Amino acid sequence: MGEAKRRSEQGLPPRGPQKQAGSAKAKDTSPRLVPWLPLTRRQADRFVQVSTQGAWVGIAALVLLWITVRFVGPAAGWWTLSD
Repeated sequence: MGEAKRRSEQGLPPRGPQKQAGSAKAKDTSPRLVPWLPLTRRQADRFVQVSTQGAWVGIAALVLLWITVRFVGPAAGWWTLSD
């Protein structure tokens, strides 16, 4: 006996389509910033978050470069400072 026949005999509604786990992305339902721009509020917030983290990574890299050039390099004898 098929599944559809068994469900109809038992008075159950037909089974809907099965969703595959992980295959479909969740639709972003947050409001758009402006109607004509395909950019949602959630995407804008995520952009700000990622760019802020990127700025902090850049600042940390600059500090490490400065410490290397100013202190580590001369102490290791890699170069001498001209001042």
